[in-house]
Amino acid sequence: MSQSFASDDCSAQEFSESPSDDSFDAEALVPASEPSEVVPMLVGATMQEVERELTLQTLARCDGNRTHAARVLGVSVRTMRNKIRQYSADGIAVPACG
Repeated sequence: MSQSFASDDCSAQEFSESPSDDSFDAEALVPASEPSEVVPMLVGATMQEVERELTLQTLARCDGNRTHAARVLGVSVRTMRNKIRQYSADGIAVPACG
């Protein structure tokens, strides 16, 4: 079975649950931040706030490329567009394509 995960370059990469070859990179599965750094930001935040922050940070890392950010997050481009439209209507700055 194959799963996707995001890397620093905002592209979805594939890995196998049962690595049988020598090219398996265990470091790729290590989270970017320690849980102690991430959890304080999340504690007390609503799911909507967490989703918004993740969406906006992913867009920023993907230089505003909506298609790329949608692919990384595993949502459709239409869903990404609707989220961006809603965030903009709420007065939230959304990263532009750069």
